[in-house]
Order: sequence, then structure tokens, then C-alpha cells
Amino acid sequence: MAGGSTGASDGRGSGFFLKPWELHGEGREFERIGGELGKAVGALEKGLAELGTPWGTDQPGSAFAAVYGPARGELLGGLKALAGGVGGVGAGLHAMAGRTTDTDTVTADGFAGTSRPAGGPSGGRPTGPAVAPAARPVADPATPGAAPVVPRGTAV
Repeated sequence: MAGGSTGASDGRGSGFFLKPWELHGEGREFERIGGELGKAVGALEKGLAELGTPWGTDQPGSAFAAVYGPARGELLGGLKALAGGVGGVGAGLHAMAGRTTDTDTVTADGFAGTSRPAGGPSGGRPTGPAVAPAARPVADPATPGAAPVVPRGTAV
């Protein structure tokens, strides 16, 4: 990943790039869609409640109610969970953007041989989950001139 996850390509076409500002933008979009879906589910729930029980209490109406009641609850519960899940994708994208920025900063500091002072709002890394330092690329000795590879097992 020449240039880091936020940098420019080296022209070799290898690697991938994450742009934190784009992840934040998409995160906001997922949160907006999740909110709209939540409002639509609320409107559906209100509309169904306003219908009352027009099927009656006779034998066919009671049979319908026995099936409709649980199905209605399952449908509304599933739609509410879906709205929350869509909004949760947005939160996940925001977290990914923050971790990407943190990892790039830590990696750049490692390559530059600098260290950051610990603690304080301006010192050290931003607060959040611990981020393992990225592995330094190593050349594949079996293929002279090959692009550097990052060893496996170095998840960040």
C-alpha cells in the first residue's frame, strides 16, 4: 500500500486505499437511511394499530387474528431490527475511518522513527481500541525485483 491507506497510488496497481473522509460520508448516509427506515416502520406500526380489528370475533375472524397477530409482531420487530442494523453499519464505517487514520499515523511514525508523547489531548494516539503496529513490508527473496509483501498474521 504505497502512500498508506490515505495516500496516492504508486502506479503499480497493487494494494487498496481507504479514504477516511469517504468512509465518514458513507457512514452518515447509512445512519440517515436507518433513521428514515425507522420512521417508516413507526408509521406502519401506527397505521396498523389504527386499523383495529376489522376481521371480527367470529370463527374466520378469530382464525385470521391467530395468524395475523404473531406475524405482525414478527414483521414489525424484524423491520425495527433492520433499521437499527442499517444505522449500525454507519457507526461501523465511522469506527473504520477512525482506525484507518490511527493506523496510518502509527505506521507513518514508525517509518519516520519518531515517537509520540504519551497522554494528553494533543499527545499520543487518539483514544480508542488498541491498534497493533502494521508490519513492515519485506521483499520476497524467491522473486528478485518483486514488490514487497506484508507477512501474514499481522492483522491491524
